[in-house]
Amino acid sequence: MSGAGTGIGTLMLSCLAVAGAGEAGAIEGEPRKVAALPARLIDAATPLKVDGVLDEDAWQTAREFDTFHEFLPNSGKDAPAALRTTVRLLIDDGALVFGIRAWDATPELMRGSLARRDKVGTDQDFIGIWLDPTGHGRAAQFVRVNIAGVLSDGIYRADEDESDLGPDFPIDAAVRRLADGYTMEVRWPLSNLRFPYADGKTWRVMIERSVPHAGGLLLTSTPLTTDTIGHIGVMQDIDGMGGTVAAVRDRSFLELRPELTLRANSDADGAGRHRANQGSVGLEINARPRADMVFNATLNPDFSQVEIDEPTSSGASRIALSLPEKRGFFLESADVLGLPLAAFYSRTVADPEWGLRGTWRAAEADATAMSLRDQAGGVVLRGGPYETAEYDQTRRTLSSLLRARWHGDGALLGAFASRRDYGDAGANQVFGLDGQWRGDGQQAAWLLMHSQTSAGFVDAPAAATLRVPARNGAYLSGKYTQLSEDWWNELKLEAVGPGFVNDNGFVPQTGIVKADINLNRRLGPHRLGFADTAFQAYEMEAHLGLHEIRTLSDAFSGQPGKQIVERKLQPGIWFRAARQTDFWANLGFDQQRGRREGPLHDVPALHFGLESSPLPWLARIKSEVTLGKQLDVDADRVGRGGNAVLEVALRFALPRGWAMELDQRVNRAWVQGTLGRPAFVDNGWRWLGMLHFTPADSLRLLAQNTSAARRDDGVSGLEPWADRQMHRSLLYRHLWRHGRSLSVGFARDRTRAPDTVGKSLTVKFQWEM
Repeated sequence: MSGAGTGIGTLMLSCLAVAGAGEAGAIEGEPRKVAALPARLIDAATPLKVDGVLDEDAWQTAREFDTFHEFLPNSGKDAPAALRTTVRLLIDDGALVFGIRAWDATPELMRGSLARRDKVGTDQDFIGIWLDPTGHGRAAQFVRVNIAGVLSDGIYRADEDESDLGPDFPIDAAVRRLADGYTMEVRWPLSNLRFPYADGKTWRVMIERSVPHAGGLLLTSTPLTTDTIGHIGVMQDIDGMGGTVAAVRDRSFLELRPELTLRANSDADGAGRHRANQGSVGLEINARPRADMVFNATLNPDFSQVEIDEPTSSGASRIALSLPEKRGFFLESADVLGLPLAAFYSRTVADPEWGLRGTWRAAEADATAMSLRDQAGGVVLRGGPYETAEYDQTRRTLSSLLRARWHGDGALLGAFASRRDYGDAGANQVFGLDGQWRGDGQQAAWLLMHSQTSAGFVDAPAAATLRVPARNGAYLSGKYTQLSEDWWNELKLEAVGPGFVNDNGFVPQTGIVKADINLNRRLGPHRLGFADTAFQAYEMEAHLGLHEIRTLSDAFSGQPGKQIVERKLQPGIWFRAARQTDFWANLGFDQQRGRREGPLHDVPALHFGLESSPLPWLARIKSEVTLGKQLDVDADRVGRGGNAVLEVALRFALPRGWAMELDQRVNRAWVQGTLGRPAFVDNGWRWLGMLHFTPADSLRLLAQNTSAARRDDGVSGLEPWADRQMHRSLLYRHLWRHGRSLSVGFARDRTRAPDTVGKSLTVKFQWEM
């Protein structure tokens, strides 16, 4: 960093230390011992119906756990007596069955209605169950069930502190609302829990309860606090699992899920109208010969009814943005894969003909391997210092990955090999090593990769893939996190060689060195505002962010080294208040370069954001805004502008037990020209409505527009252009049970410049055996 940046950073840190010296909130007392959750194994002949009532004899004799703690908004406190929660755990012939009793003195204020799967959040009353069958504390499978019986489930990775909501587990749940709260039963099949065959660690669990009407309370069965690294940093043992593991580890499971898709298409463009009818049959196979082995296969999968991606905008930048994965095959064993996007990005496989995957887990090691044949028609991204180039994937490719890891106490070592084969047009191969370390309030991770690439791309005279002389490249990244009662700090370093390519990963920039430092002084609770309008901030932090990207020299392209691509100095604040409200604001003393020969521009701006769940029907409002100077990269000029995103989620309970979800998203990026109007604009708008008739029947309406345009800015002389895309779709879905569904959908897509219209009617039937 420059001397000026270092001086400002030192001054800022001194101010932070003084500000927090007298008022930083400390958690009182010594760390409390985490009691185990008792489990009881019941006979296979014992009747146990999942109906939410808890009236069977087995529940009456099961031991009860009732020690809960407040995690949010004030971590470290005991749970309120009026919100007593008890948990019982039974193990039947093939599943873990949780029985929960939740008391509430004001049950009329409880929130929860029918919603889409994976849309259960802290704006609703729910019970969450987090399971770590390996006992390593690096990942957990979780499910959240709201009081209408709707599920959110997925896999949590502690190293990235991220929850992946893609996996859908065959969990049965039932809820019974009472005059003083509710009861709940959750049955989690052992066939969908992944654990070592022998010598495994004790299974671990954490139960959570959300009570939004009580000030946004989130209660946990462990004394989890906000100075713990990761949401599963403190879990409790399950007492009584040893015999169960031995009894079920040799049981095999086989799941076949065929699907039939019928589609009628109509496309119109300048050449006329084209119609086509087609039918396809696909198959998914999931097999578990024993507890530590899982095999998955997919043949001719159809992803047409996966919800399209939300519109995003990088403004006038030419750096690509990543997109989330929503396809189930790619999400199996994501905890074992455990790689950042730079190493593996499943969205690089756009339209697979088939895919195979196998995963193995042992007490101190695990491994996974996959191979997929991808059809032509996708997009290949190749990064540079200032832009991400996009090329058409003009031929079928074979994408393969092999991954293995070793686990130790507080440490992990891993290795992987990846290959993207373009046939006679060459290939891209990547080999990598990675590691993690965890200590008391500290965590570190590193990744080293080497690539060799002999596949290249050209756009003219026609898009093509061709063999080129092999080129090598290297990648190195490291991350260190330190967390205490007073500080939350993070350091990230990343170096991407100019010749590095990973066509199975997401590497939007190469030929750079990047450094990120985030220092956060935790200031504890504060009252903010003036006397008449003051409000309580449960937590408050002062923030200083330092970020810099510099180029590496590259004789192949002529790129000079040590050139500053981007530099940011951003002091700011963050606080959390009532109604699950988070607010942050940063002052950006930033600089940015748009191209190799261009100058380094000053782009000062104000960055701020707000997220809240203010009302039962206004489940969430989220906004992120940047206002100030913006760099128009193509024009290599700076103008007033900004980037704004607004998301609003509405939830309504309707008569007859129906429910409605309405989600809106609007985003806009713009840079003003010299003629009194924006020289560049990028807009997106999305409206999604879901009408739920029953837990099994729903109707989804989706409308989405995206547009971008360039106008005369009065300086650069760039040619004006405009692009617009529109999507409308209606989908009805009936779900018999997990894995068995019928859906009927209609979609209409339109683009401008060129003007094309596409319509499709799709009927899809899935059946699980």
